[in-house]
Amino acid sequence: MRIDIWLWAVRLFKSRSVAASTLRSGKVRVNGTVAKPATQVQVGDRVTWQDPLRQRVVVVRELLPKRVGAPLAVKAYTDQSPPVPTREERAAVGLRERGAGRPTKKERREIDKLRGRRR
Repeated sequence: MRIDIWLWAVRLFKSRSVAASTLRSGKVRVNGTVAKPATQVQVGDRVTWQDPLRQRVVVVRELLPKRVGAPLAVKAYTDQSPPVPTREERAAVGLRERGAGRPTKKERREIDKLRGRRR
């Protein structure tokens, strides 16, 4: 089954086109390799991508050919993602004093490291 259809069917993305564009951008990995929209997914595959708030890690438990309701969709995968950081945790990372100017390259790398971004 195509991964873009599966991600849409289990309601991890709002639309199939959003899932496909995320896949085309190279942000989604299946078992550690970058996936394209037509990549085939099987039961037991590990799908990862970066959400705006956290890293998402999902293991395929069931293949669904059509979009189903939320209670059935949750049964089709196992979510192994870390918990969503609280608002305070998100605000505390990488704050700079007002008027400090642009960060230097070194400071930007430290900020990215604190935010969990890899470059």
